[in-house]
Amino acid sequence: MSEESAIIQIKPEPLPCDTIVYRALLRPEWINEDTKKVSDQAYYLRKLEQGIENGISVNIAKLCSPEICARRFNKCIGVASLHVGKIRDIDLDVIVDQGDHALIIGLPFKDNALKQAKRLAHLLAKQSRIILRF
Repeated sequence: MSEESAIIQIKPEPLPCDTIVYRALLRPEWINEDTKKVSDQAYYLRKLEQGIENGISVNIAKLCSPEICARRFNKCIGVASLHVGKIRDIDLDVIVDQGDHALIIGLPFKDNALKQAKRLAHLLAKQSRIILRF
C-alpha cells in the first residue's frame, strides 16, 4: 500500500444535540436596538477578503466562556447562545472545526438563494439569546 492510499480523511464530528454554542456579535447591526435581540444580520454567510465563509462561526460553551469568546475579537458588542438541537430542527448542522470552535453549516449565500438565506437567518436569530452585552 502506498503512502498516499494510507492517508485517512477525518470527517468533522457533529456536536451532540444538547450542546450550547456561542455566537460573538461583532457589528452593531447584529443587535436590533429596538427589541434588544439578535438581528438576522448575525446569521448571513459573508464573503471575506481571505475567502468565503464555510459556515457561521460559533464557540462551544462547555469549552469556552462567553467572556473568552468575546475577547478573541477587537470589537465585540455581545455574545449570544444557541442550542445545537434547535439549529438541527431547521435542517442546519453544527460541526467542530478545531478546539472550541465550530461552524453552523448548511446556510446558503444571499446571492444564491435569497429567500432561503433570509428564512434561515431569521430562524437562527429568533432562537438566539444575548447572554453578554458590552
